[in-house]
Amino acid sequence: MAVVSAALAEMESRLDEERSARRTAQERAARQKAEAVRLASETARLGAENADLSEQVRRLEHLNDEFRKLLFGKKSEKLPPDDRQLSFEDLGIAVAEAGAEPPADDREDEGNAPRRRKRTARPGFRFPEHVERRTEVIEPESTLCPCGCGEMARIGEDRSERLDFVPAKCVVVETVRPRYACNWCKGGGVVQAAAPPALIEGGLPTEALLAHVIVSKYADHLPLYRQTQMFARQGIELHRATLADWVGKASFHLRPLVDRLAEDLKASGKLGMDETPVPVLDPGRGKTKQGYMWTMVRDERPWSGSDPPGVVYGYAPGRGGKHGEALLEGFSGTLQVDGYAGYNRLRRHDRPGGALTLAYCWTHGRRGLKEVHDSSGSPIAREGLARIARLYAIEGRVRGEHPATRQFVRWTESAPLVNAFGAWLDEQRSRVSPRSRLGEKLAYFARHWDGLLVFLHDGRVEMDTNFVENRIRPLKLTKKNALFAGHDEGAVAWARIASLIETCKMNGVEPYAWLRSALERIAAGHPMSRIHELLPWNFDAGTGNR
Repeated sequence: MAVVSAALAEMESRLDEERSARRTAQERAARQKAEAVRLASETARLGAENADLSEQVRRLEHLNDEFRKLLFGKKSEKLPPDDRQLSFEDLGIAVAEAGAEPPADDREDEGNAPRRRKRTARPGFRFPEHVERRTEVIEPESTLCPCGCGEMARIGEDRSERLDFVPAKCVVVETVRPRYACNWCKGGGVVQAAAPPALIEGGLPTEALLAHVIVSKYADHLPLYRQTQMFARQGIELHRATLADWVGKASFHLRPLVDRLAEDLKASGKLGMDETPVPVLDPGRGKTKQGYMWTMVRDERPWSGSDPPGVVYGYAPGRGGKHGEALLEGFSGTLQVDGYAGYNRLRRHDRPGGALTLAYCWTHGRRGLKEVHDSSGSPIAREGLARIARLYAIEGRVRGEHPATRQFVRWTESAPLVNAFGAWLDEQRSRVSPRSRLGEKLAYFARHWDGLLVFLHDGRVEMDTNFVENRIRPLKLTKKNALFAGHDEGAVAWARIASLIETCKMNGVEPYAWLRSALERIAAGHPMSRIHELLPWNFDAGTGNR
């Protein structure tokens, strides 16, 4: 029995060991399974994080490319007008130089004079009637007949015209006002003519000189220090501060005219607005600060409207929407803007004049897709660009037509394309990460969709704000040449005078002729009740009167 008990005990011990080994193996397998699950989860997490980081790297690389383009490259998909003109100028110079080289058979041979080339006819060109003409008659050295017959008879003549240039010159106008008194009595007093009116009483400049300085600065973008250099070449020393004082005084007298221009623009039912940064010297800090030039434009030419085009600029120290709202005070209707959120305050119903209808810009969305396509070749961006191009092709056909015609064509042809674009937009946004650059560009259309549809319901509305941006370009040229405005008040004067100069250009009025006439009439006491007569579109270039 003892032997059997020992055997059973040994078997029981072996079974216990096997059970323990089995439990240990099961626990090890469970731990390994749990570790495998943990590793799989960690791998998935790291994979998602890696994908997210990769997308972030691509986004940062795209941002870096855009930043480099802003600093060193073109700001539009089109060649800027200035660059384009420079290219044409260089090409024209090269062509003219090549054309000036005589053919090989026309060059001088040894001992032979060069053959006279046949003069090519100049294309018909007529100089304006007001351009001064000077006639030079060139007679032969002798009009005697070589055969001894005597004086030759005139049988005709050849006439040709060339354009000459007489450098601008300054003229001193000395005004003499004799005084008269009676030699026979003492009751007649003294008689003397009144002094001619002057915008700057007791000042040096005539209104013509003031107009020249102002137009040179704000239309031809010549800073005042360059103008002082040009005056110095004629021996006339005029300090820049003197010219600045003249411009400031002229700006003061032009203020009522700009206010009247703004009132006229805001009486319309549809305007455009945009803002652009301008550097302004901050005297207290000894460096420049950033201000903003707000631009309010009326241009009814695309739909053959009756109101003349015009623009008013307003300087503000910041970009807050309240500054644009202040410039638009009194306006009600439709406003064409870009996607800047500061304009949303104009939708308030408690706003004086009521809520404005905001029409957003398709070009701003198109530019975003163009940036993505140029940097990554995205097929989605390419398709979006093609869809928008079809809309612009329709716009090109209705430009200049009556608003009713434009709206009918848009309803029948553009509306189906816009609806298809909206469906395509929803589909692509569901497939593209909203954090990607493409997702951000597509979001522009989604955020402003209602405003992008306004052009379908109103034939006066454009698809974009390009007509506003065109009026910002002159400001950028002035800013580029002058570097910065010297003070906030100087920027206000800049905005005021530029409003009148650019309105002249929009209406095909020569700025110098208009400004000279306007300043002369203001100096002569033109009544405020008839200030509208001085607006650029009322100017008669033939008589100088309105």
